[in-house]
Order: sequence, then C-alpha cells, then structure tokens
Amino acid sequence: MIDTPLRSYSGKNVLITGDTGFKGSWLAIWLSKLGARVTGFGFPPKNPEDNFTVSGLSSRIYHIDGDIRDYVVLSEAIRTVRPDYVFHLAAQALVLDSYRDPYQTFTTNVMGTLNVLEAIRKIPGVKSAVMVTSDKCYENREWIHGYRESDPLGGRDPYSASKGAAEIIISSYIRSFFHENNAPSVASVRAGNVIGGGDWSENRIIPDCIRSLKSNLPIEIRNPRSVRPWQHVLEPLYGYLLLGSALSETDGKTFSGSWNFGPYPSNTVTVETLVHEILRQWGRGTIHLSGTVPATKESTILVLDINKATHLLKWNPVLPLKKSVQLTLDEYRIEGLSEEDVFNQRSAHIDEYMNFQQQKV
Repeated sequence: MIDTPLRSYSGKNVLITGDTGFKGSWLAIWLSKLGARVTGFGFPPKNPEDNFTVSGLSSRIYHIDGDIRDYVVLSEAIRTVRPDYVFHLAAQALVLDSYRDPYQTFTTNVMGTLNVLEAIRKIPGVKSAVMVTSDKCYENREWIHGYRESDPLGGRDPYSASKGAAEIIISSYIRSFFHENNAPSVASVRAGNVIGGGDWSENRIIPDCIRSLKSNLPIEIRNPRSVRPWQHVLEPLYGYLLLGSALSETDGKTFSGSWNFGPYPSNTVTVETLVHEILRQWGRGTIHLSGTVPATKESTILVLDINKATHLLKWNPVLPLKKSVQLTLDEYRIEGLSEEDVFNQRSAHIDEYMNFQQQKV
C-alpha cells in the first residue's frame, strides 16, 4: 500500500543525482516501492558491497553514468528523462577528503549544484527539486543549542564551506528564478550524521566500526568526545519525500527555502557513546582511543533545530538511538543474502519505519 503522504510519486518520473551513493540508493529503494519511475545520474558504484549493488538497484531503476560537473551531459539527461521531481544528492561528502582535494570538493559541491539548478531552470517539466546539502553548511560556533535555518552559513573546512556556498546559490536561484507560479518549486535540506546499512565510505564511524568488527580488530576512535546528531537514513529521507511532495502542490512555493531534518535530542551523543551502543548490540569488540591529535579540525558539537519541519511539514523523528543502531547493524548482516533478499530487507525496514510514523500520529 502506498503511504498516503507520499502517494504523489506513484507513476511519476523522478531523477536522483548520486543514486549510487549511500543516501541516494536508499532514496531510490523507497521511490521504487512507491511506484515511481526512477532514473539515477552519477558515478558507477565504487564498492561491490555498496547499498546500490547489494540491493540490486541496477535492475530496478535506470542509471545514467555521468559527472554533475559536466553541464552538457547532465542537462541532456534531464532533457531525456523529463522528471517531475528532482532529488539532488550527488556530492563529495567527506570532510577529510575535502582537505586532501579541496578543488574537487568545491567543483563537485558548488558547480555541480549550480549545474542542476541551471538545467531545471532551462528545461521545462520539473515540478519540484529537493537539493541536499549538509548540517555543516552553518558557521559552527560550537553552540549547545540547535542551528535554525536562518542562522549564518559558513564553514572552516573546504567541505563545510562548499555546502555553505551551495546553499547561497540555491537561495539565489529560488529568489531570482523559481519564485514564479510556473517555475519549479525548490528547497534545500540539511541533515545530521546519517547511519544505515550499505555505507562503506572511508573515515566514517559506522563503516569503520563494521570493518573493524568483521576483521576482529579494535575500533579506533579519533574524536571520542565529539557530539553528533545521529539518525537512521530513513528519518531524513522521509522528510525529503514529504517536502518534495509538498513542493509539487499548488501552494508549493510556500515550502521553498531551507529545511533542517535532525533526530531526537536524546540521539545527540558523543562518538564514544554511539560506538559503545554498537558493541553492546553486536555482542563483541573493543575500542582503541587514538592518542594522536587529528591533523585536521573537526567540529566538537553540531545540533540542528527542527521546529520548522515539525510544525510546518508535520515531519517528526521517530527512531531512538538504540533502534537506529539495531536497524543499521541488521542491514550490514547480509552475508549469504541475494540482491532480492537485501532489497526486501530494506523494503521491510521502510515499512517498519512508516509504522513508527503512524504510531507517532
């Protein structure tokens, strides 16, 4: 049964940039369940264990290999697909990689975003576009309270700065080109630290934990006291889907602009607390606290204020930290499962998540 708030996606053309990435592949699974005709645009999967591959998405959606920095290829894909909805998730998404290659980070995250906006400005047919940035787009002042959508943008590291710059460009396009009734309705979304199965990125705490646990090695923690808002990937994705649907309605322009999607306050804990919960549920493993001082600066605390989404979009986080970790670990324990089995497991987790949402109501 199609979830009532998301019924608008059934039978519609949806383009996802970054569909082979962690969040993009989960979004593709969800939209496929909803009956959408999904096309993905981005690089091929990097790892045979990536969520896109183990879920068998190559046989369920249409994927176009391409680089969002290439405007000609991207615009041709959008012109061919004629999407009703666009979800832009393609990005260089790692802080440490942004120090190693700032140029690639800025060209991907800034120019890639600009290319998507310019393409949907020039090619008719798009009803709504959800542009995914990051909670790190804010000028982080290590506040203990949550950042609101109206707070200053910034970023010390290249990754954060690139996301702040992308937000400024999105806002400019909304106010300059997408405010008319016949133009697409566009919004940007900012989420916290997202966890879930199928993510094998380097220098991310969950993939690092799973690699260590499967190799019987201690889990090394660089910044044990850093506080993050942890949330299962389905939490922000539900917000993105609700927002995309709202943007496509007749009053969609009222939903344009920026939106935060964060977890319960109780899910905002230190890295060390998260790892201890992972070890408790995994049943074994040890921690090694790195004694070296990181060569690159990472924020100590970053929290989002989600009042706008909860009051205006009627979106609420529903998964406590223990449940988020349980789902995540189950999604990594897929040895011996076929691609169809994995897809069905992910699908069942979406159904379970929507049951939590309905109980919340």
